[in-house]
Amino acid sequence: MMKFPQNFLWGAATSSYQVEGNNSNADWWQWEKETGKVNSGAACRHYELFEQDFDLARSLNHNAHRLSIEWSRIEPEEGKFSQKELQHYLDVILALRARNIEPIVTLHHFTNPVWLSECRGWLNPEVRTYFARYCNFVCRGLAEHVRYWITINEPTIYYSHSYIFGFWPPQVKSLFKAKLVEDNLVGGHIQAYRLIHKIYKEKNLPEPSVSIAQNVMAFVPCTQSLKNRLTAALRHKWYNLGFLERIHKNLDFIGINYYSRQLVDLKGYGISNFAGDVCQDNHLPVKKNSLGWDIYPQGLEELLLKLKKFNLEIMITENGICTADDHLRWEYLSAHLKNIYLAMEKGVKVSGYLYWSLMDNFEWDKGFVPRFGLIDIDYSTYKRTIRESAKKFAQVCKTGVLEV
Repeated sequence: MMKFPQNFLWGAATSSYQVEGNNSNADWWQWEKETGKVNSGAACRHYELFEQDFDLARSLNHNAHRLSIEWSRIEPEEGKFSQKELQHYLDVILALRARNIEPIVTLHHFTNPVWLSECRGWLNPEVRTYFARYCNFVCRGLAEHVRYWITINEPTIYYSHSYIFGFWPPQVKSLFKAKLVEDNLVGGHIQAYRLIHKIYKEKNLPEPSVSIAQNVMAFVPCTQSLKNRLTAALRHKWYNLGFLERIHKNLDFIGINYYSRQLVDLKGYGISNFAGDVCQDNHLPVKKNSLGWDIYPQGLEELLLKLKKFNLEIMITENGICTADDHLRWEYLSAHLKNIYLAMEKGVKVSGYLYWSLMDNFEWDKGFVPRFGLIDIDYSTYKRTIRESAKKFAQVCKTGVLEV
């Protein structure tokens, strides 16, 4: 039996674009229409059904929920802010508070307003000012009801998928541009962090707790050759730690998103090889999710121990699996909770666990096929159905006890 602390945060996460539907002022919406690759459409209709969804979360004994604000709703045109949309998100947060669920609010979760993308997005040297202006409007409107803020979700994923690999809008492949975007994300976070603390001080509110949600991965050498061990160490340094090392003095805790391992097998000595070569021979096989990602729960304990050096509390802001096998979902969830507990036994300060995601949703360039949710969504009727894994997790949320 593993007993978690009494004040531990238990819940799940969502992001606005992936669940709300009809975010027509966002760059992703524009990209969908231009490419025809995917269509988010009405998504899960969470924009109108949020109270129903939070009733389900409460019935599952969640005491925390991570959500995001859609910048393209708040500022649909440059410099023109919507009080109506701010009120909507205030209503969302008050609905959580009414159910005794702690809101954890993300300010940027991959999407940008169309007007920003049309003036070069995060490549624009003025983007830090734009982001701070948006954060100021949102934070002043919500501060009295929010303690936890995530400024930017997965900055490393954002600039790599959009500006190195070219998977996501604006589909650029340029290391130089990726570096400029990374620098602006660093600066944007630091400005937002300081601004949020300033607002709380002005309003004479208790200090907020501000972080990012950093995607981390277990980089495991395929063989114990020197080249593979060094490459795995380099990827950990660059991918997992690089951004955190640039901003750690402007963090109140560390939010981490963990899903999988990468089996490192260096085939050549170019930059792309060091950045991306993986084993193609199914060495060290493990179970996989429906997207083919390795299931490697022990990697979470290993990474938590490596993050101890920052001497900051850690919150698991995302961890989850897409699968049609709900037994595998519970196996995945419980195994990761076990490894969090083992890390805590070794002195890692972990404050909470948020499963990704509360409900099935729009998974970016993968569309609606991957099913991550604790709650099944029937996209023809929008009926919500609680999965058995969610009920098992609900018992952990209620008691704080994981039976092993």
